[in-house]
Amino acid sequence: MGLLVHHMADDVNDALSSLLPGGRGVWVPMDHGLSSYPVEGLNDIDSAVDDCISAGVDAIVLQKGVISYQLSRTQWKNFVMHVSASTIHGGENSDRKMLVGTAKEAHKRGASALSCQINLGDKREYEMVESAGALTTSALKYAFPVLGMVYPRGPNLVLSEGDATNGVAHAARVAWELGCHVAKVPWTGDAASFAEVCSAVPIPVLIAGGPKNKPFIQTLEIVESAISSGASGVCMGRQVFSSSNRVDRIKALRAIVHEGATADQASTLLE
Repeated sequence: MGLLVHHMADDVNDALSSLLPGGRGVWVPMDHGLSSYPVEGLNDIDSAVDDCISAGVDAIVLQKGVISYQLSRTQWKNFVMHVSASTIHGGENSDRKMLVGTAKEAHKRGASALSCQINLGDKREYEMVESAGALTTSALKYAFPVLGMVYPRGPNLVLSEGDATNGVAHAARVAWELGCHVAKVPWTGDAASFAEVCSAVPIPVLIAGGPKNKPFIQTLEIVESAISSGASGVCMGRQVFSSSNRVDRIKALRAIVHEGATADQASTLLE
């Protein structure tokens, strides 16, 4: 049994080494079309995917139907299958993410990893926790890495006194303790508090992009601060695929994440 565990760990690490080369990664999630549509930048998802690949992203997160199509079309390997879903039409349950895929299915479809979402503080949070746990359990058989997107934002959220991270450290901890290999969490607002997030877990932490209605140079400054605080990279959607210069934005993000550039240096790559 010990040998089997080591082999499976090696297989997961091999998969992660492609998705997070050198332990760092620029990931772009494009699963937004299921939650709501139209979505700026995803009306021509083929172009968005092609731009991401050509600009050098390390992984693209997609819902399962889109993954099958894009794998067949591009033959690119680093697609992550997102298996959590809800739509804006769900009323009070619109933030309740349901499990809509399995590790076995991801294996058959040709994905390289899995992804799930938990909204901490949601009235149905317990179901999302259960689903994430079931996913990491099933992922073991196929040695799939699992990304846990965990957001502290529901109406029942309870923040610990003195928690400078406002629940983000707990979000990262939830991902790790449930068996995820990578955590995606929001930015906490400053480097000191985000360092607390990264030190709370021994797995890579990726920061979410947040709203797209701010100058991208501010996003680059946040990424620089996050990397200096111990983050392993970014998992940014709308700020990338909704942009008219997404190739340049990806190159700028790569410069910071993979090459150690400052935000000012990376901004020179933007037209």
